[in-house]
Amino acid sequence: MITYNFGIVGLGVMGRNLLLNMADHGFAVAGLDLDQEKADSLQAEAQDGHSVFATVKPEDFVKSLEQPRAIMLLVPAGAPVDGAIKTLLPFLDEGDIIIDGGNTYFTDTDRRYKELSSKGIHFFGMGISGGESGARRGPSMMPGGDKIAYERLRPIFEAIAAKVDGEPCVEFLGNGSAGNYVKMVHNGIEYGIMQLIAETYDIMKNVYHLDHETIQQLFEQWNKEELNSFLIEITADILKQKEGDKYLVDLISDWAKSKGTGKWTSQNAMDLQVPVPVIDAAVNMRDMSKYKLERIQASALLKWNNEENISNANLDDLKKGLYFAIITTYAQGLAQLKIASEIYGYDLNLETICKIWRGGCIIRAILLEDFRQAFATESDLPNVMLDKHIAEKLNTTQSSIRTVLKDTIQNGTPASAWTNALSYFDAYRSENLPTNLIQAQRDFFGAHTYERIDKDGIFHTRWES
Repeated sequence: MITYNFGIVGLGVMGRNLLLNMADHGFAVAGLDLDQEKADSLQAEAQDGHSVFATVKPEDFVKSLEQPRAIMLLVPAGAPVDGAIKTLLPFLDEGDIIIDGGNTYFTDTDRRYKELSSKGIHFFGMGISGGESGARRGPSMMPGGDKIAYERLRPIFEAIAAKVDGEPCVEFLGNGSAGNYVKMVHNGIEYGIMQLIAETYDIMKNVYHLDHETIQQLFEQWNKEELNSFLIEITADILKQKEGDKYLVDLISDWAKSKGTGKWTSQNAMDLQVPVPVIDAAVNMRDMSKYKLERIQASALLKWNNEENISNANLDDLKKGLYFAIITTYAQGLAQLKIASEIYGYDLNLETICKIWRGGCIIRAILLEDFRQAFATESDLPNVMLDKHIAEKLNTTQSSIRTVLKDTIQNGTPASAWTNALSYFDAYRSENLPTNLIQAQRDFFGAHTYERIDKDGIFHTRWES
């Protein structure tokens, strides 16, 4: 009777493809899903020579696994994860391992770690990025928490991970809920870059009036240059897709959906007092998209009479402006990881994170090697924009984003993420900000006190009204 090396609970697209990926690499794998059709689908897709077992019975699933058992949960975040753990626990033994591979909020991971540790069960969270294709052919994986348990499973994860220069895009990241936290911020950066690309498409179309074919060709060309990345690549592919004589993208509603991970990133950044304005803008614009009926009314009522003709598009400025904005978006997310690591005790290595993001994941981009090198040079860098090579990239492209934004503002086309990318850069490079006035205002109406630049101490003034 075969004993299986690894099991996954949840045989949706991600779970099924990860198991098949493991089977491709010679591992015997088992899957559990309460939906018989999904269990049958896994069994049907397994190739000759694969050792694959699928069932709808939790006890049979657990008993099929070699001890100590290794089980990954790929079910929706929240109550379904707790439900899956509760279902498995009666059949588990001390020393068994549970991995949460979903997009779980990091505080839930901390809670589950403590609860399961008290029962002798190893538990850790592992962010997985790459979507359906990545799961099947090689994802980027972000484990953190129980290092002893991870080390036992490292050969499996390294075998199935994406590879860049022969290096697997998986590595133990840090303590506690580090894996789920890093994946959360990964998704926040993803939100930001997606919004930047969408705004670039809108600027091309509605500010510079480029035709659809030209826009598609530009994204395709940019993906061969310094903007080379998964999200630029798929944008070029999306813009090729036709349905009859129409481009499919023109038939898709602008009412965007989300699963909340971008919002989690933004909310937690505010808790940590880390500014991530591009990610905030991306979340806000998805929210704005839901007000479709109001936007239709407002478009007829709120007018901007643009009497100035926009100059012809400078395609080099468009490319360089987007490049600038994407750099600042990564910088914001990486700065959040730096502060979170200090506050939550994760002990993150940002060079390692940039390294495993270079392949397999949704935000993979050629730029990540530049960031990896920056942190390799100075591991304690508080913000990647302080690296002299990254600073030079920003300094030489900032005129382009300013030029494009002038035209965008004059045209009345929304570009919230582009605008916030530049504002973040300008605020970060400002030796003095006007918040001295805010400090005075707070002291005026609430006696909140303030500090001075000419002498030490805490001060309060009886302001005249």
